Amino acid sequence: MTDIRKDSVTFLEVTADDAGQRLDNYLQRLLKGVPKSHIYRILRSGEVRVNKGRVDASYRVAAGDTLRIPPIRVAERAEKNVPAATFPVVYEDDALLVIDKPAGVAVHGGSGVSFGVIEQLRRAHPEWRYLELVHRLDRETSGLLMLAKKRSALTKLHDMMRDNVPDKRYLALATGHWPENVKQVKLPLFKFHTPDGERRVKVAEGDDGQYAHTNFAIQQRYAEFTLVEAHLRTGRTHQIRVHMQANGCAIAGDEKYGDFALNKELARRGLKRMFLHARSLTLPHPLTGAPLKLEAPLPAELQKFLKTLEPR
Repeated sequence: MTDIRKDSVTFLEVTADDAGQRLDNYLQRLLKGVPKSHIYRILRSGEVRVNKGRVDASYRVAAGDTLRIPPIRVAERAEKNVPAATFPVVYEDDALLVIDKPAGVAVHGGSGVSFGVIEQLRRAHPEWRYLELVHRLDRETSGLLMLAKKRSALTKLHDMMRDNVPDKRYLALATGHWPENVKQVKLPLFKFHTPDGERRVKVAEGDDGQYAHTNFAIQQRYAEFTLVEAHLRTGRTHQIRVHMQANGCAIAGDEKYGDFALNKELARRGLKRMFLHARSLTLPHPLTGAPLKLEAPLPAELQKFLKTLEPR
């Protein structure tokens, strides 16, 4: 990341990989820790110049543009408190990083969490000029997480996700007996916040919800549970969790949508997390088009719990 001076003007040149972004978005990524209100203030005042001229926030930067950025005091205290961390790497090149995220780690800071995977990786790798999340996983979900190391890769991956190109599959342990005839669920979902500010999702009534589609395949039946593969056809917030709950088989260990009394019992039996794992990802490489087939094995604690269950 470019070092923005606190006591003098900084001049920097836009690279080809950054070309095409709106100036306000480019500055927000560049000036981590600076409030958006301050970025817009220095744009409106003309303190930011492009090729010595004034431009507005909607200007799209081009390769070779020279930006003048005024002295800015970045809020560093939070950044200094982020511990550097690395995670198991499943795939990496100069454009794409795919890690096997452990359960219990947020992908980014916010909503009561001061930092997550993205902040920890940036802290551990200051030499990486660019690193952004491609998508998200819930904090308690483990498995494959994609990050872009080039803006061109991020843009292409977002296009691919809008077109439902990546094949994303999860393993989930359903409480009870998953219905044999339920092989796909198409229930619209609606996001809302509880009175205490928690984000939740429910099956929508009327026209309020977003279209959501998940395919399910039974992997193993147990006396009290069913191990299923969930194949995401859309990527809505908490989609698998709510689709399973709506079919009477919430995910074991799910603290938001599950059976709370059962979760306490499962914790005593060794399952101390939600049993949801992003296990496979198939897609063409965003820049080369080469086919990628990536897998993350089921975490040891989930494998151990399955061994305690009685097959049906």
